[in-house]
Amino acid sequence: MKSPTGTSDSNSPAPPKKRVGPFTFIGQVRSEARKVTWTSFPELRAAAIMVVVMVFAAALFFYATDAIVKVFVYFSTVWPAGSTPTNG
Repeated sequence: MKSPTGTSDSNSPAPPKKRVGPFTFIGQVRSEARKVTWTSFPELRAAAIMVVVMVFAAALFFYATDAIVKVFVYFSTVWPAGSTPTNG
């Protein structure tokens, strides 16, 4: 951020952080944890269903892509030579 004189303040050292004791730290963590809002069950269920749907969609996409690439590789390597494919 630029100061009013037009110079950058990024070179100035940050003030040292104040150290707190473990009990103060735990109290601060508890007060911050009280501010957390959890997702409702219907929202959680909808999100989980969307994750499952997207996983199946991705799996179907990659399966189809693999099958198409396999056909292109087959036709570009085996088919022009006139030989038949072998298993293995």
